[in-house]
Amino acid sequence: MASAVISTAPGVALPRAAALLRSGHMRRLISPLVLIGLWQAGSSLGLIPSDLLASPAHVLGAAWALTVSGKLPYHLLISLRRVTLGLVLGASLGCGLAVIAGLSRWGEDIVDPPMQMLRTLPFLALVPLFILWFGIDEMPKVLLVAFGSAFPLYVTVFAGIRGIDPKLIEAARIFGLDRRGLIREVILPGALPSILVGMRYAIGVAWLSLVVGEQVNASAGIGYLISDARDFLRTDIIVVGLLVYAFLGLLTDGLVRSIERRALSWRPDFLRS
Repeated sequence: MASAVISTAPGVALPRAAALLRSGHMRRLISPLVLIGLWQAGSSLGLIPSDLLASPAHVLGAAWALTVSGKLPYHLLISLRRVTLGLVLGASLGCGLAVIAGLSRWGEDIVDPPMQMLRTLPFLALVPLFILWFGIDEMPKVLLVAFGSAFPLYVTVFAGIRGIDPKLIEAARIFGLDRRGLIREVILPGALPSILVGMRYAIGVAWLSLVVGEQVNASAGIGYLISDARDFLRTDIIVVGLLVYAFLGLLTDGLVRSIERRALSWRPDFLRS
């Protein structure tokens, strides 16, 4: 009986390992794990100086110490609040203006020129003005996130509305849909793929905007934690903050991707492996 169990165990383990490798989530972990392994090997061999970049082991130790002390959760919650408020404001503004410009030639002529000019402005150039106009509290940080996240949604939603197949609009009119029904039943559902793509892009820009905002006149947040660690040459804490930003960006992008899979389940799945 024991020999039978031993002989069949490898046969059971191999299919399980193959199934794990076929899983998209597991495949996405392979390259990050390889990079972390190379990073740790380079640090252990002295190829990567610790004063320039801490090893993964030291980074993990710093993350644990910050978590146990409560500093990391405190700064994390503040950053999440800022990015959530800014993203909601920016998404509302970007989508609203895109609908106005996309559904009307007059709206496009009025809304699109200033939006195209404003979206080319760099974030760093706006920080001094935002501080001058709104002070050094939470308002400029939230508005910086809103400013950065509004434009990706504006561009993608506008393109999605204008990209609706004219034959669908003509068919909807033949079936008797008025303008409101046309917008609700045809245009907005047809623009949904572009809206979700814009949301993924807007979330990434929102985190980048927050990095800039939290390192200027901030007393809390992940960006402040990174800025404070820079003054003391704590590369392990700096990497912890950067990894938190990266993880949050990946997590929020994955959330939108899951919504996309459910909302757009009618699309053909051409990526089978």
